Amino acid sequence: MKAASREALATAQDTLDSLLKGADAVADSARTGLDLFEVVGVLDGNRELRVALNNTAASAEARKSLVNTLFGQKLSSQALRVVEEAAQLQWSSARDLVKGLVVLGRRALLRGAEAQGQLGMVEDELFRLSRILDREGELTQLLTDRSAESARKRGLLANVLYGKVTMFTEALALQAIDRPEQNPVDDIAGLASDAASLQGRTIAFVTTAVEMNESQQAELANKLGNIYGRAMSIHSEVDTSLLGGMTIRVGEEVIDGSTKGKIERLRTAMA
Repeated sequence: MKAASREALATAQDTLDSLLKGADAVADSARTGLDLFEVVGVLDGNRELRVALNNTAASAEARKSLVNTLFGQKLSSQALRVVEEAAQLQWSSARDLVKGLVVLGRRALLRGAEAQGQLGMVEDELFRLSRILDREGELTQLLTDRSAESARKRGLLANVLYGKVTMFTEALALQAIDRPEQNPVDDIAGLASDAASLQGRTIAFVTTAVEMNESQQAELANKLGNIYGRAMSIHSEVDTSLLGGMTIRVGEEVIDGSTKGKIERLRTAMA
């Protein structure tokens, strides 16, 4: 997103957060997130409408009125207020407006998980799902098939997830596969990062030769937190080909302390 869109998104996020506070935060957040994705679905399929809602030649009040005409009877009061706010702001493009609504819908669901006390669980579930999709190439191929109907793809993933994850994880994952311009593995992993960010944490992706227990993960998170100066979430997976040790990735930085890495560096030095 360009600067104007980033500024508009930040403003809309502040509005969303203020609307989702209170005794009914869980239900309000869930309904708002799902409603925003309904709006995204409508805008995705109608270019003229996207352009009209982002038409800066029209007054902000006129764009707000258009939102009410189209969605006023279909959305929760919180979702309607967020869409009104988004339509009145200045975005760099109509597509950025839609992307912004996607971000806002996701944030609403994550806020619901937070209010439910499940944000950490949702973060972990999203990461685990991204790893499953990364390993299961056939499933991922089916979910990314652009010729397949969205309802069919959502049904396939819903069957995989049913009863195994929280309702917030399921809702986030189902809408992620509706974004054909995104790789679902990266998109769902990005959602896990968003969940960590809302908790004031940065993710460290850790690959080990043997599985880490909770105590070891907590100790590693503490050490990395001291190194990077911020709280860390450990997302770990096992790769026996490492032979021993681990690799750690934080952002673009990679620390390779695996036995496999040490052997490869030794070979390079002796060549």
